[in-house]
Formats: sequence, structure tokens, C-alpha cells
Amino acid sequence: MGRHDVAPDLTPEAIRAFTQTLLKDLRALERIIASGMIETGVTRIGAEQEFFIVDNRWRPAPMSTALLPALEDAGFTTELAQFNLEANLAPLVLTADCFSQLEQTLNERIALAQDIAGRHDARLVLTGILPSLAKSDLAIDNITPHPRYFALNDALTRMRGGTYRLHIEGRDELHMEHDSAMLEACNTSFQVHLQVTADNFACSYNVAQAMAAPLLAVVTNSPLLFGRRLWAETRIALFQQSLDTRSASPHLRELAPRVRFGERWVEDSVVEVFEEDIVRFRVLMATEVSEDPFEELDAGRVPRLDALQLHNSTVYRWNRPCYGISEGKPHLRIECRSIPAGPSTLDEVANAAFWIGLVTGGVRAFPDLTERLDFAEAKANFLAAARHGLNAGFAWFGTDRISATDLIRQQLIPLAREGLEDVGIDSTDIARYLGVIAARAEAECTGAHWLIHSLAGMRSNGTPAERLAALTAATAHRQTEGRPVHEWPLAQLEEAGGWKENYVRVEQYMTTDLVTVNEDELVELVAFLMDRQRIRHVLVEDMHHRLVGIVSYRALLRLIASGGLADQGLARPVKEIMVREPITITPETTTVDAIQVMRTNRVPILPVLKEDRLVGVITEADFMPIASRLLEEKLQEH
Repeated sequence: MGRHDVAPDLTPEAIRAFTQTLLKDLRALERIIASGMIETGVTRIGAEQEFFIVDNRWRPAPMSTALLPALEDAGFTTELAQFNLEANLAPLVLTADCFSQLEQTLNERIALAQDIAGRHDARLVLTGILPSLAKSDLAIDNITPHPRYFALNDALTRMRGGTYRLHIEGRDELHMEHDSAMLEACNTSFQVHLQVTADNFACSYNVAQAMAAPLLAVVTNSPLLFGRRLWAETRIALFQQSLDTRSASPHLRELAPRVRFGERWVEDSVVEVFEEDIVRFRVLMATEVSEDPFEELDAGRVPRLDALQLHNSTVYRWNRPCYGISEGKPHLRIECRSIPAGPSTLDEVANAAFWIGLVTGGVRAFPDLTERLDFAEAKANFLAAARHGLNAGFAWFGTDRISATDLIRQQLIPLAREGLEDVGIDSTDIARYLGVIAARAEAECTGAHWLIHSLAGMRSNGTPAERLAALTAATAHRQTEGRPVHEWPLAQLEEAGGWKENYVRVEQYMTTDLVTVNEDELVELVAFLMDRQRIRHVLVEDMHHRLVGIVSYRALLRLIASGGLADQGLARPVKEIMVREPITITPETTTVDAIQVMRTNRVPILPVLKEDRLVGVITEADFMPIASRLLEEKLQEH
């Protein structure tokens, strides 16, 4: 997430001062490039690994601040949520066995972090979106207590007008609201960096953009969010919507999303990209910058360009240009942000090798790329890959349509192999990592495929929370085995570790597919619903999903017994017989407390409200699975 020393209060004066420094940094970068200062003669790669922290129930564990003191020296740092961590790996020269070194370093860092987490009864999981993540985990209480994160949340919330709306359609549909930027914390990724020169930046960046779609198609690992089956790589939609600062306009106006693929090919220089982002996106965060970049240049020193780097960190391109300093020399990098975390470290390094091979090979193979592929097609390809993974079809270099699988197997694996050979990667490493990509494409088994088929294999066994916990547990277990995802056996329900941990809170098993009526509707409709749906209670809500009452079958019986059918009968409005202000609970209510509420108030049903909105319901019937399992366990003891 970048620098933490940001101004907590973004006053107009602070914005103007920061913007002035930002523009000065951009002009300084132009001078750095024009004077040939950008490093050449060496190509480095780097990576950032993001994690979820989970507890022994396979639920998110907000304990990064507890783990970090023992991990900071190993390159670990915080993320937006306290149940996330990030490890920054030292750059490696792109040659010989650098990918083997990357995999070894990654495994060593993870082993260290797992050891530290284990001392706190926790562990780390590599996955794009944690299957067992619940909406309640995104409470503002779980934000990491650093000024940057609060400043980011405040700025985004202010720009959005206070509400974060999420709407994603896939096999299922997710339509929800949230009150903070914590939605972004649902995502973790494996970010790969490739150093490029100033002269070949435009070509390299354009190739990275063109290859983004087939790369994404074969690396998808995030098909689930809050139990909904959405896109093959749901992170793409989720990240864009969670950090989108656009608002509706009164007429047709083009407004760029802050998380973006881009709008056009780069013609000449990295400055074009930075300039476009400065023009399109307001300053989100600011900090005091004491450095004058031109004074540094005049003194023969390399400026840090702090303002430019901070602003760049708040614009989330899937291929992000980066400026940095290495061994006293300024350099440029392309950061690939579309690769999700997981499924295994072997899969991740294979993904990195494939992407770097595509870029280095594509620069040589497609010097006229922008003339052969329309940018709009490259962008559409990327969205198709995010939605459908290996089932996507692409427009590609003059062909009408080609499947992602055929393109990868027939054209891009050979291209990546040539690119890796050209930069001197050992043949054994090329065979190992591209072999993983080839086998994954051949089997058509990405992490997303494994998760969806594992979920389908469990069918209706257990509760939804048990199935999602089993996916998280199985992912964590298989990551320790060192095998790529296309060799993984499907997850089993038993891997969740038992049913008890999935009945801790109401949120884990409450019914969210609700049958409701409006208070002005017919009592006859209520009777019809009870009969056809085989339910004994119907919830009454208003147009804003606020609960206003409950109608029970007993209320209908009382209506009949009192002779009410003779006067208007079932044509009465629901509000005349409903119970107003019913007893309610929240999603975070524990099962023990919910049972106590039912017992104390002698009610068989508890509507579940979040911020006065109806989000679910539990009834006595929901406790029958608990009772049957408890009875079975007790009987087996004798």
C-alpha cells in the first residue's frame, strides 16, 4: 500500500501544495529520461506476496499487528485489513535460475510467517479471495491502525458520497452496500515487477497490455465472494468497484475508473501514463515533501519523486508503471497487478515466468503490435478473461475469434519460451514453470476451476459456512504439499474440521433467500405463501428493506377463530394482523445468544437486521442440524 506518512487532514491548501510538487516531479522525470539517466544494461524482476491470516476455524483473523514485529526484518508489511499481510521480495536479475531463486525465497518467507502465525493459533493462506470471508469481517474495526489507511478510507468515502455499492453478476448475483473501503481487503494478489528501459518502455508496456487477457485466463483463482459464484477472477470487478470514486452524472459523460485497464496504447514514453493519471484523477492523499527534484538533479543526485510515487500508488492500473531507485540509479518497472495470490507458490512463480516470457518475447515478436491489435479489443479480451477464464474467446491479431486455451497452448507458451531463452533463463527452469502453465491449460484446471468444482462436489452437504470453510482448509492444506493446482484433489467437507465452528455466529447459517410481503398487501397472499412455501412465518418489510412486522400462522388461526373471515376476511391488509416491532438480532450475534433470546422471549423466529435493514432470518428449524449432530455424538459416547 506504499507510504504511511500521509497527511490525516487533506485541506485545500495541502492539496494545492502537493499538486505543485507532483507536477514538478513529472517535469523532473522528463528531464531524467531525456538525459539518459534511467538505468540500462540490467533487467531485474521482483514480487510482492499478499496473504490472508486465518484462525483455527478457517475464518479471517485480524492479527497482522501481532505478527508483524517478528516479521518486519523479513520484508513483511501491513495491508488495509488486519487479516492481511504482504511480503516484499528482494529484486533478482532476470537470468539463469532467477525463478528458482524466487520460488525458494517465497517458500522460505512463507515458512517463517507460518511459524510465527502458528504461535498465535493462526496460519496464512494464499488465495485471491478467501472463501470463508464474511461481510462482517469488513467492519471498520478490522482496518489496520495506520494513518495512511484511515486517510485512504476517508478520502474514498468522501468522494463516493458515503456508500460503497457492489454489483457483480456471474452464475449467481451479488448486490450489496458497504460503508467503508474495506471491500478492497477482500483481494490478495501476487504482484510481479519487470524492469524496463526508458527506450523500450512503450513497446514493453503495450505488449503487457495485450498479453494481460490470456495471462489472466490461465491464472484465475477468485470465483467466489461471500459464497456467491461470480466471475472466474472476481477480484477484477471487486477491486474496481470497491475503489471507484466516480459518481453518476446528469448526462452521458466519460468518467475514468480509478482501477483501470487503460484507454489507449502508449505512443512514446512512461510520462504519457503518469500525465494521464494526474489529469484524470484528483489527489487522494498527500504528504509533505521536502525534496526539490531539480535541486537534487543539479547537485548530481537522483531524486526520489515522492509525490509522483504517492499519487501513482492511488491509481490502480492492472499494469502499473513504476519509478524507483536501485543501487543509486533511477529505473522504470512494469508491475503486473492482475495475478491473484495462490493457489500454490509453484503456480505463482509459473504465472510470473509466463508473464515475463510473454513480455520479453512479445517485444521482439510484435514490434508493430499496436497496428495489429485494436486497443478496445485488448481491453475487451481482458474483461472476457476475468469473467470466463479459460472458457473465454479473444479477438487476436486479425483472427475473428480464438479460444483462450488454444491461444495459450498453440501460440503463447512457445512465445514465452522464446522470451525466457532470449534473456538467459536456464532450460530446466523454463521447462518446469512453463510446463505448469501448459498442464494447467491442457487440463483446463485453474484455481477458479478447482474451487467451483470442489464446491459443486460438496453439493448440499453441511451448511454454506461449512462448505466455504472446507474450501479454505483444503486450500491451506494443499499449499503445503508443493503441487500445482491442476494436480489437487477436490476439497472435502470433512476438511472444515467439524460442524461446531460453523455455527458460532448467526451469519454463518442464517437464511438470506427471504419470502417477504409489504404491510399493505393482502392477508390472502400471506396465507398463499405459507401454504405453497411451507413456512409458518412471513416477514413484512417496507420498500427500503426495513423490517416492520411479522405475520405468523397463529395470527391467521386467530383471525379465523374470531370470525374475522366474515368481515373482509383475507382481503384485509397485512398490517392489521402483523406483530409490530418483533425481536431481532444482528449477523454477528452468537448462536448461544440467539438461542437464549428465543428462549427468553418465547419466539420461534428471529429476523436478522444489519443497520436497520433486513438481511436474514433464523428459525427453530435451523437448530435441528445442531441438535441431531449433538445427539449423534452423545449416543456414540455410550
